[in-house]
Formats: sequence, C-alpha cells, structure tokens
Amino acid sequence: MRRTAVLGTGQTQHQTRRTDVSMAGLCREAIDRALADAGVDWPQIDAVVLGKAPDLFEGVMMPELFLADALGAAGRPLLRVHTAGSVGGATAIVATSLVRAGVHHRVLAVAFEKQSESNAMWALSIQPPFTAPIGAGAGGYFAPHVRAYIRRSHAPEHIGALVAVKDRRNGALNPYAHLRQPDITLESVRASRMLWDPIRYDETCPSSDGACAMVIGDQAAAEASERPVAWIRATVMRTEPTYFAGKDHVNPRAGAEAAQALWQAAGITDPLDEVDVAELYVPFSWFEPMWLENLGFAEAGHGWKLTESGETRIGGRLPVNPSGGVLCSNPIGASGMLRFAEAATQVMGRAGERQVAGARTALGHAYGGGSQFFSMWVVSDTATARSVTPRN
Repeated sequence: MRRTAVLGTGQTQHQTRRTDVSMAGLCREAIDRALADAGVDWPQIDAVVLGKAPDLFEGVMMPELFLADALGAAGRPLLRVHTAGSVGGATAIVATSLVRAGVHHRVLAVAFEKQSESNAMWALSIQPPFTAPIGAGAGGYFAPHVRAYIRRSHAPEHIGALVAVKDRRNGALNPYAHLRQPDITLESVRASRMLWDPIRYDETCPSSDGACAMVIGDQAAAEASERPVAWIRATVMRTEPTYFAGKDHVNPRAGAEAAQALWQAAGITDPLDEVDVAELYVPFSWFEPMWLENLGFAEAGHGWKLTESGETRIGGRLPVNPSGGVLCSNPIGASGMLRFAEAATQVMGRAGERQVAGARTALGHAYGGGSQFFSMWVVSDTATARSVTPRN
C-alpha cells in the first residue's frame, strides 16, 4: 500500500441553524478551507468522497445528486458513504483507501449535516420493522447502556459531569465550536435537568449544522506540500449487528476488535503511552470512560479513573477531545470526520489554542448506529512508527 497523508483540513462554523447558507454553501465553506489549508486547487483533486448520515436528518433523499456541482465532482468520480453516525470517519477511510490503492493522487473527503432542515429526534425515533420501540431518539437508546456501565464499574455519579465540564471548556478554545462555555462548572452541570436518567441536559451533545472536509494525498503529494502533513499510519473499520444474543452494549465487540487491529497496524503496543491525543466520539459524556476501556486505554471498569484523575484534560497523560468534541459540535454526518480532522490538525501543529503540546501521534474515532459501526485511524507527524519513551 502507498503511504498517504492528510494534506489539509477545513470545517465550518457550527451552529444550531446556519440559515445563511444552503447545504451546498455549508459544504463549500469547509471544502474551500480544506483546499486552502492543503495549498491545492480544484485541478489537483482527482475524486470526491461524500459522507452523509440518514437522509431523514434533512428530509432530502440522496442530496449528493444536487450537490455534485458544488462539491467539485463534475467530471470527477463521486462516491457517497453512509454508516450512520460513524459516516464521517468511514468517509475519510474510503478516501484514504482510494489513494493507498493508487487509484488517485489526491482525494477530497467531505461530510456534512444540516439538522435544522429537519428533526433528528423524530428521525431517530421511527421504529424500524421487528425492533423494540425507542421513542426518545439517541438518548433514549443509549441511557440504559450508560446505567449498565455505572453498575459494572461502580463509577461515581459525578464522572459524566466532569467530562462535560472538560469538553465544554475545551470547546471555548475552538473558534469553530457550536457550544463554547468557558465558565461551565461541575455544579451547573449537575443542576441541569435530567433528560434520560442518568444523562442530564448539559451532558448531551447539541444539534448542529456544520461540515468538515479534508484533502488526502499520496506520498508524492505529501512531500510536495509546503506545510506539515499528518501521515496516516493505520485505518480500521469494523461492524456488528445492532442486536444479537449476548451483545455487549457497554463494551461492543466491533469497537474492541477494531482498536486491537488498529494498534497492531500502527505498530502501537501501549496506546496509553504511545498516543499523545485522542479525539473520541462522545455524544453523551459518560461515553468517554466507556470508550477508554473499549479502545484499550484502560482496563474494564477503570476508564472513569483516568477521567476523574484529570489525565484526559489538556496537559494530562491522554488529552481527550481538546477540540470540545461531539459534546460541543454535532453535525452528525460530519461529527466523525471532525474527530479524524482534529486528530490530524493536532499532529500538524495547527490547532491554535486547543493545541496539545508535543502532539506527534493522534487517534481519530467514530461510531454509529446502535454501537455497531466503528471507524478509527492513527495519524502521526512522521510516515513511519517511532520509538517511544513512556511518559510515566
């Protein structure tokens, strides 16, 4: 496989309603910034890969049909990817695969959501045939899994609030974030109203309009870049059914197997020591400790201890979501790509106030559906694995 790298990234201002732009305008805002960041123009783009979550989120079937021109896909190959909430990550991986395989030299990956055009709660509450009714969107589905995690791990009840405070304060450092709350406190989070026990209002993600784009290139394109690039060391996707006998919703098999395959492909033997920053898909605050365990950063039942000790803050042993993460910006179709792009931005040293000092290796993580689709990648500031001196 050919070596590949992220040449540039771009994202929009994320807001509850972007009434100033259409879907096409939203995508172009991110695309134009990604092209500028990469230092390339349209003639150097060989193909476009578009990521989009369920069409019901906007109420427009197959928006890629009318978006083709705005995406710069006229006369070029255009692929659409859909893997529920993990679609942004999967889109980046599909684009990477096209470059790795030698099919294209540079590929534009873009993902978006304009949730204000419809109602995601309604879209997620429609009962598919032969499934149990949910009736309360994503929160109603995932709250029992959070309760199960708390029972298993004996985590204190304030852990979710700690994550919310950390991520929202991180979001205040991110000029693109939807929610920027530098003054949020543990007390204010715990005083917010309960939505789905034990998930409170301030522990859940917003509903955002936004888009993200990346330019992914081969080794020649990366070496021709005048700016630092993020070398893609490994990518992995895994899937499992939403329901099956013995499914572990707290520690999904597909997520754990994806992580194991990712670390092996990246040459990482101790992720907690060798990964400098992690952008995890955390739509509800309690998912931080859950994913820390699922990904192998902590033993089962101990993820919350990393969070409580402050090790997941900027400056800690493993900063998690220095961008503010999904808790601060959640344009669902783009949320996974934002995790991947923010990881790349960190190792390129272009994260501004949210930059983690010395970040050389980063994880981008996305999941979707009923914890059934998982997409992950590891990016570094060098093209090959490096020897690591443990930080502790």
